[in-house]
Formats: sequence, C-alpha cells, structure tokens
Amino acid sequence: MTIARLFPSSLGRVSREFSKRACARLRPENASCGATRLAGAGTPKAGGGGLRTSPPASQAPLLKKGGEVFSLALLLALGTGAFAQYPTKPIRLVVPFPAGESVDATARLVAQSWSTALGQQILVDNRGGAGGTIGSEAVAKSAPDGYTILWGNVGPLAIGPGLYKQLGYDVAKDFEPVSLVAILPFVLFASPVLPANSVVELLAYARAHPGEINFGSTGVGSGLHLIGELLKSEAAIQIVHVPYKGVAQALPEMMSGKVQIAFNTIPAFLPHVKSGRLKALVITSTLRSPLLPDVPTTPEVGLPGVLGASWHAVVAPAGTPREIVSRLYRTLVGTIAVLEMRNTLVAQGARPVGSSPEELRTFMREEAAKWARVIQSSGARAD
Repeated sequence: MTIARLFPSSLGRVSREFSKRACARLRPENASCGATRLAGAGTPKAGGGGLRTSPPASQAPLLKKGGEVFSLALLLALGTGAFAQYPTKPIRLVVPFPAGESVDATARLVAQSWSTALGQQILVDNRGGAGGTIGSEAVAKSAPDGYTILWGNVGPLAIGPGLYKQLGYDVAKDFEPVSLVAILPFVLFASPVLPANSVVELLAYARAHPGEINFGSTGVGSGLHLIGELLKSEAAIQIVHVPYKGVAQALPEMMSGKVQIAFNTIPAFLPHVKSGRLKALVITSTLRSPLLPDVPTTPEVGLPGVLGASWHAVVAPAGTPREIVSRLYRTLVGTIAVLEMRNTLVAQGARPVGSSPEELRTFMREEAAKWARVIQSSGARAD
C-alpha cells in the first residue's frame, strides 16, 4: 500500500493527532518533537530562561521538511497498527428516524450481520426529527474516528439541503461516503374508487377533472410529496397535495376515496394491493419489481422523467481515516452480497446495491441536484 493512499497530501487532523501521540511515546520528558517545536525555537524565554537560538533561515525549509518526514514515518510505524486493530469497541449507528419505521427496520437488519463481519457490536441509536436532519447533524459533528456513523437516507442527505433554509451540516463537506446500501423505488398507488386502472387512464381523468384528484404523502418536503410534484410537473396535470403525519393516517383515506392516489415504497401497501383494496399503477424506476412484476415502469408509460426512490446509505463524519472508511466499506459490501441478505432486502421492495465510496459521493450529488430542482419548482419549504 502506498503512502499516498494511506495518507492524503494534506495530513490534516488525523496525521497531527497520530504525530502528537507518537511524540509523547518516543521522546524524552522535555525534548521537543517535529517541525512545530523547531520552527518556534527562536525567541528569548520570559523569566530569564536564556536564549534558544533559531536555525539559519536557509535551514528552515529543510527542518520543516524533516519534521514532515518524521511525522510520516511515525504514522507509518504506529498508524497502520491502529487502523488494523479497528474496531476495538462497539460502533454507534445513528438512524435519524424513530424506531419502528421502515428505515429503522432495514438498518437493524443490516447492522446485525454487519456486526459479525466487523467483529464488533453495532449499536443502533435512533435520533428522529426534522426529516432526519437532527440525527444527521449529530453525526456530522461527531469525532471522525469510525465509532459514530450514519444510516443515511434520501431525506437528510439529498432533500434536506434544498428544503431547509438553515441546515446544521453540509453534505458534501461534513460527511465521508461509505456505501450505498439499497434503493427502494416508489410506486404510485390508487384508491379502488378511482375510475382509472392504469397511468394512461389516470392522466386522462386528471386532465378532464383538473384539481379534483388529491395525492397523499407523509408530509411537506418528504420524498413521497416531491415525487408527486415531479409527476404533476412532468405530466402537466393539476393534482392537490394532502400531507399526513404517516402512512397509517393516509391509508384509510385512500381506501375511502378521500385521497385518490399516493406514492409509497412497496412494503407499506403491498398487502392491500394483493387484497384488492388498492391498485398499483406504475413504479418510478427503470426496472420492474419482482414483487409487482405486472406493474410497468415510468419510462414504459411515457414518463421517463418521473424517476425517484427512497434509499439507504452509510456515511461517516468528514476526516474519518481512509483505512477506517475502507474497512467499513469492505465489510458492509460483503454483508450486502450474502444471498440471504439480498433476498431479504428484495422481499422488502429494495434493490441491493453496495457501491464504492466514490460512487456514493456522485450519487448523492446527483440526487441533491435533482430534488433541489423539484423543491424550487414546487415551492416546497419546511421552515
């Protein structure tokens, strides 16, 4: 492994910390260590301690360089061992949503097997509120040591930056991507009383009855709200948004016909589709779901721009050492690759992914840009 890979060109907080620890271990009680002490050794010491002479100006760059080389050498000697031992204690996985919700259930499912791969327990810590941004901010401000990580979601990592005027974190600057775990496409569900059994029929009905169709969601600015706004824009139809606090409140309204359509992930409404109490019209993906194989994709029905999904991803605080991120990534991807885990995720309406950190970085950037456009055009605002 090269030094360039193990230690970025900017040594940053991690390098300085390891250097200080190494100096403390190796130097005599009162000896100075590294370029920092050498560079500061040219002023008379107050109180008559004598004059400590500065090195000639021509030697300063060499001494500074020597200090950097010394730091790197110590990092090579001590840092590799520290990284190799990670993790040495339980890891806290912050889920920025309440316990019992679908995001939490998936996080706990993966965490159980991931703990085995890491050789340490992963403790799920639910910190819900403000669309997932409260728990996400807590992780962004945590120590970048690999022992506090975030179970990220489309809400706080892609929608939040465009939805909130003041956000306590910057996704691009404050997080280190680990891996995209899974994608859960949205499905457009319809009330049984709606006289439309396909998207083509729905759009025709909506155009003939502008403003008469209500679409439900789990709140202003939620993914389920914004995908409805995207459909409204792309299909050029007038439908009315009705926000609810959760699926449990929206479901009876759909069955009674007070709300005619709603987007959601598959698990929440699948039993009701199978029982005939709801209709599944289209999935917002380029691929059909094995759980609803007869439901067409949005590109198939002439709506290629209506693509969207909930998704799960793991990120760490910015500055987390590269080797720790790599270990988290490798063990997480290995966990997702197990056939039993993949089958379980598919049964929950998810498409297992297991991306690289860089792929996740690109994915989050593209998702944030897409949802920012929808938020701007719809006028959605959370605060």
